[in-house]
Amino acid sequence: MDADNIGSAYKHHYRLPNWKDEFTVFSEVNSKALQRTVTRFYDNLSNLKDQKEHGNKVGKLKWKSPREFQSMTFSQSGFELTNTSGRRATLWLSKIGDIKIRYHREIPDEADIKEVTVKKETTGEWFVSFGLETDDADLPEKPDVESLDASNSVGIDLGIRNYIHTTDGKTVDWLDLEDEYERLRREQRKLSRKQEGSNNWEKQRREVATVKRHIRRKVLDYQQKITTWLVKEYDAVFVEDLNVAGMLQGDGNARNKQDAAWRQFIQLLEYKADLYGCHVKQVEAQGTTKECASCGVETAKPV
Repeated sequence: MDADNIGSAYKHHYRLPNWKDEFTVFSEVNSKALQRTVTRFYDNLSNLKDQKEHGNKVGKLKWKSPREFQSMTFSQSGFELTNTSGRRATLWLSKIGDIKIRYHREIPDEADIKEVTVKKETTGEWFVSFGLETDDADLPEKPDVESLDASNSVGIDLGIRNYIHTTDGKTVDWLDLEDEYERLRREQRKLSRKQEGSNNWEKQRREVATVKRHIRRKVLDYQQKITTWLVKEYDAVFVEDLNVAGMLQGDGNARNKQDAAWRQFIQLLEYKADLYGCHVKQVEAQGTTKECASCGVETAKPV
């Protein structure tokens, strides 16, 4: 399907009532959830169009049956949170009913729930994420750029030998994931010996997905701790604006670079900067990994 002549997503939102009359399956899903699904479909088409205009070779969207659709988003309405007690609650979803949930983090009393997304992970587990609206007045004010104390600002180098290195001489070592990767290799070997599509293959596939999720969570937790330290310690943080896709395409330790998830790291840093009143600025990366943090002299990059 071509994004050039299909019209807008909003145009087809208004066609949903007629679709419900023609296809009864649409009546089994909440209207808001259907609208978000249509919007996501058109976003995907728009992304394909943009890539094509930039000279990239793109394919077509693949059809997914309703059974294969792994997530659903309710926006503004169609949900209600009840029976909240500690970290447990009941989530009511339109056309679905009550679902008992357990919080990973409690929802602040002053926050308004604007969006609910239900998603099935590759491990077979189901998760719910909430989009919250809070009062910006609760956020600390950032000091004016002109009044920043330069001595309380820092530049960080996203390193090769170390995870990060700061301009004031502090380093954070790489997260040791060798045991986790050894377990992943072991579980993947087991998967390769199963007959694809069998019950044993599906059970082992979930084991592999569980190990991968454990690795992702360890990396995220590590990044959460580092970024929180940086924005609480300094008034301003300067970080390299890296071409992450280009880094991963190059030769060398690609797995470690991917584990670092630099783009995720920078996004966390920018998000937490607003929470703690810190400035975060991305700067041109060219030459920064060759420049000594102490004296500014360019040296050969370690390999």
